[in-house]
Amino acid sequence: MSVLLNVSKIETFYGPSQALFGVDLTVGRGEVVALMGRNGMGKSTTIASICGLEKYVNGTVVFDGTDLETLPSHKIARLGVGLVPEGRRCFPNLTVYENLIAAARPGNWTLARVNALFPRLQERYKQYANTLSGGEQQMLAVGRALMTNPTLLILDEATEGLAPVIRNEIWQSIRDLKAEGQSILIVDKTLSELKPIADKCVILEKGQTVWQGTSADLTRDIENRYLGV
Repeated sequence: MSVLLNVSKIETFYGPSQALFGVDLTVGRGEVVALMGRNGMGKSTTIASICGLEKYVNGTVVFDGTDLETLPSHKIARLGVGLVPEGRRCFPNLTVYENLIAAARPGNWTLARVNALFPRLQERYKQYANTLSGGEQQMLAVGRALMTNPTLLILDEATEGLAPVIRNEIWQSIRDLKAEGQSILIVDKTLSELKPIADKCVILEKGQTVWQGTSADLTRDIENRYLGV
């Protein structure tokens, strides 16, 4: 399996405060990687650093052969990095349809395919995003990212705060994407759903990578040490 994303020893600061102290992870083509850790350990900062939303000061991020250090976020997106951010962040005053086409790029993912994945979005095409339920907004955020036809899809807390029925729909969509060979980097707290999907797990603690391995290697002892409350 060839490497699509290689993050090596990145360090990121918020002003004078250092948030990342050396994060390492790789995502192979067609691979699903789970980025794990307790709250405040650097998962979202790692994603922001990959996507150019926060600038890392040391280390390297190479995506599909391109060093991302000097690139702004919109150029990173155009290279094929699709982000579903924490908190959804749909465009509230645009309709469902307008959200989906706002950043669309040519490729296999079309409106028809997104409608097939999330049929209720088509039912709400003319509704403004701020009138949707939280679950529907999450579907919209995933659909919007897919419409950019990403090589790598990044999902930050894809099911947080959603009702169980909606969570199940989101997880099923992620399983469908995995079956199609979509490369995915995902953050989520639901280990029971995450472990069967992930090919590999990366655990952060205090802003650095402390463990990497397959889902099968993620034992209860490791979970309790790094992920337990």
